[in-house]
Amino acid sequence: MTGRQVNDVEAGIVERARKVLPAGGFGNVTFDMVVAEGRAGHVWDESGNEYIDYLLGSGPMLVGHCHPDVTAAVQAQVAKGSTFFANNAHGIELAEAIVDAVPCAEKVRFVSSGSEATFYAMRTIRAHTGRDKILKFEGGFHGMSDYALMSMAPGKPSNFPQAVPDSAGIPEAVSDEILIAPFNDAETACALIEEHKGELAGVIVEPLQRMIPPKEGFLQALRDATKAAGIPLIFDEVVTGFRFAYGGAQELYGVVPDLCALGKVIGGGYPLAAIAGTDEIMAVFDSSAVPAERAVKQIGTLSGNPVAAAAGLATLEVLRQPGAYEKLFATGRKIMDGLTAGLAKHGVEGQVMGVPPMFDVVFKAGNITDYRGTLGADMAKNKRFNAELLARGVFKGDNKFYVSLAHTDEDVAKTLEAFDGALAAVAAG
Repeated sequence: MTGRQVNDVEAGIVERARKVLPAGGFGNVTFDMVVAEGRAGHVWDESGNEYIDYLLGSGPMLVGHCHPDVTAAVQAQVAKGSTFFANNAHGIELAEAIVDAVPCAEKVRFVSSGSEATFYAMRTIRAHTGRDKILKFEGGFHGMSDYALMSMAPGKPSNFPQAVPDSAGIPEAVSDEILIAPFNDAETACALIEEHKGELAGVIVEPLQRMIPPKEGFLQALRDATKAAGIPLIFDEVVTGFRFAYGGAQELYGVVPDLCALGKVIGGGYPLAAIAGTDEIMAVFDSSAVPAERAVKQIGTLSGNPVAAAAGLATLEVLRQPGAYEKLFATGRKIMDGLTAGLAKHGVEGQVMGVPPMFDVVFKAGNITDYRGTLGADMAKNKRFNAELLARGVFKGDNKFYVSLAHTDEDVAKTLEAFDGALAAVAAG
């Protein structure tokens, strides 16, 4: 690994960051670099190094950086004003587009981040049912709220359904309001739903948990069990929404929840997320439609921001073009297959998990179907692999590749070449 070249300008910015930011960063990717620019499927750092970008801002840039249609829509709106704290046509049109696309969506409420969307989704079903407890799945990531940060990545998993806090600063009482089930274990999850249905407000699940696909029939089993128990099912589609299909994971897997959380893609790179669901459940956001004790208060300075909504609308327009998802899946499949072949070629123990628009390598053998199956993966190899890729001009997150419509055949070829070198280095130790 030759390492990337860092000039005095970038080194100086990094040093300044260490003085004013905890750990010298924003809490996101761990690489000690400063991104200066992004265009299409590439980014450049402040030293001028160019990278094929599979981080994509943690996923929002599904059509690539600075897509001309998105940029034009944003510039047109900025010239008219950045935010109003009132209804605007772009936001209303985006809500209409979401209702048209997403199977469970009859009404939409905008927020500014995925964490807000999942937080409000859980609050919404509590208000709707009048009950408090939420069932989530061990290893499931639902943002940064106290409720979401329960058994997201427990170092010492507890017995089901006991929740384990993932962060300092979370009140002890929160553990009592969250039940934990194993992902892809329909029998255990459905038994917990039946046992606790009298106190459960609902169930929240990532249709694809991090990189772990759902087993055949698992999501449908959750749908059947929650419906039988009379409790709502939430799909956290902050990541999968408009990425797996235009209708999201609901369309790809053919299972429709009562409510979903959306984010990332729908904002086109700007702060925007949403809760979408049935008329009956979403009525709790309308104080004139429900009793006062069931009304949910939700106010956000930038909720439905017109610039973000304009970017989202332009992004969705690109995704509606014929062949968009076929191209996205074909590009991702080539990279996944190349990575799998590279592991075999260099004799590196591991497996590629996920779906073509979003995947990663787990440096561990065996059939991984839930969070506990990922424990024991070689994280030192993961860190080395990511660093080796960065040195070869491939930029990704700590544990995910995001693929965009902007990635070209040339990008794929260069990526596979980088895999070869990176995996050779990992194999050498």
